[in-house]
Amino acid sequence: DCGVCEPECPADAIRPDTEPAMEKWVEFNRTYSEKWPVITQRKDPLPEAEARDGETGKLDKYFSEAPGTGD
Repeated sequence: DCGVCEPECPADAIRPDTEPAMEKWVEFNRTYSEKWPVITQRKDPLPEAEARDGETGKLDKYFSEAPGTGD
């Protein structure tokens, strides 16, 4: 809850949990932060990141419960 990651996100996709309607994301993030590996080093954006910036419905289209690789 330090807020450091918010300004680092180029798509402005990280919101503070104090904003209205963020409760569902708090639980979502709690669930997956306990299951997925930690990322402690900056990585390059995915090749399609810029094209998907601002796209709606990304959670339904692209989300997978399978964890990534972490560091």
